[in-house]
Amino acid sequence: MRIFISLDSAAVALGADDVAEAVEREAAARGVEATIVRTGSRGLVWLEPLVEIEDAEGRRAYGPLSSGDVAGLFDGTLPSLGAVEDIAQFAAQTRFTFARCGRIDPLSFSDYVAHGGVTGLRRALAMSASERVEEVKASGLRGRGGAGFPTGIKWETVRTAEADRKYIVCNADEGDSGTFADRMLMEGDPFSLIEGMVIAGLAVGATKGFVYLRSEYPVALRIMAQAMEIARAEGLIGADVLGSGIGFELEIREGAGAYVCGEETSLLNSLEGKRGVVRAKPPLPAIAGLFGKPTVVNNVITLAAVPEIFARGAAAYADIGIGRSRGTVTLQLAGNIKNGGMFEIAFGTTLREVIDNFGGGTASGRPVKAAQVGGPLGAFLRPDQFDVPLGYEEFHEIGGLIGHAGVVVFDDTTDMGALARFAMEFCAVESCGKCTPCRIGAVRGVETVDRIRQGDETAVPLLRDLCETMRDGSLCALGGFTPYPVLSALDGWPQDFGLAREAAE
Repeated sequence: MRIFISLDSAAVALGADDVAEAVEREAAARGVEATIVRTGSRGLVWLEPLVEIEDAEGRRAYGPLSSGDVAGLFDGTLPSLGAVEDIAQFAAQTRFTFARCGRIDPLSFSDYVAHGGVTGLRRALAMSASERVEEVKASGLRGRGGAGFPTGIKWETVRTAEADRKYIVCNADEGDSGTFADRMLMEGDPFSLIEGMVIAGLAVGATKGFVYLRSEYPVALRIMAQAMEIARAEGLIGADVLGSGIGFELEIREGAGAYVCGEETSLLNSLEGKRGVVRAKPPLPAIAGLFGKPTVVNNVITLAAVPEIFARGAAAYADIGIGRSRGTVTLQLAGNIKNGGMFEIAFGTTLREVIDNFGGGTASGRPVKAAQVGGPLGAFLRPDQFDVPLGYEEFHEIGGLIGHAGVVVFDDTTDMGALARFAMEFCAVESCGKCTPCRIGAVRGVETVDRIRQGDETAVPLLRDLCETMRDGSLCALGGFTPYPVLSALDGWPQDFGLAREAAE
């Protein structure tokens, strides 16, 4: 018998360690031979701590459990959820990047290989560098960190750049509110990220990679560090990758908690030991990135999708999705939501389906008032906008953005004016201070929102002008995207600013 219990940070916060200890004690007391496997999360956070038992009859799930439920688990008196794959919210997903997460021991290389790991890398090793890049282009993969830039084009730019050294940098500084997919992947399937970075190195001619990982993720840091040592021992990284004669080294660098270091040029400065401030562009990092060398900067989910693209073929990924948004999107559902968690689904699904069918509506049972998609800099969407298909261009048309695909839900008791103020305040606190529109504009923005909420209608055009300046004049997305939540709140819910609709226009 094998008993799977998540080591995922969310599961642990909900009591998974206590349940694991209780299971171990109960098994010993009853003389039951059982192997406890600490695995990643299936993403169904509302069912955590989730326990899966695998025996001759198959693999059955139970949850959410407490340590007090463990005796009943062994007695067979607890109702089973059946196979996780049959749970409605899981069965409706398209598991591609997260196919292994929650199913395997994240630090078992043999488990990884048995579930398809390294297949993509072996195929990539049989290709030329240009063929590898073309495979990524054909898949339609776009950056999952925020901007949605085509990954293959970025890789091609680095591949063709002339330099004596090139780098692969994984942006694992997942700082957006309501986002946790990067953490889940690193905690639950770290070898997929490592393999993806190796393939990226082969494609562009890079022999060194860095994972820039936020300090607030101690479990992910521990798992990734252990996984790298195992990967090195297994020949996945090092001087001779899988006996190919090609070398690729990998290191972890721990961030210090600055939100702005999620921006790629700030991240590169931090990696170089400098203050984390935004660089002016051009030059782009693909031309002059880390230490002035051509650099691929992709986030965790982007790089972790690469091994499966190579294993299954580009068409398998490109055949999923809508328009120019190909493949899957890893939606992280949080806030006032009944069934929170991570859901990997095809682009083209609507936000209404996500909130109602996957999320089960609000936790409070009250009507949904708004959903913020894309982190603290994402627009607040109204329920009448929830039927727009999830896609980069489709969301852009309604003034929204996909970003890192975090979805935070709010019910009808929420003060949208207060949330708009928070967006400006967040920008003021997290600004690196390099550019005036962000550094000064966010502070003036807080003051201007306060003036409006205190009854000064003349401040409305001032706020709109200020947002335009921040959007067009900021060096990076921190200042440039802060107007999204502010103006969407003002346009959608003027009453929460104490305004009649006419006064807000």
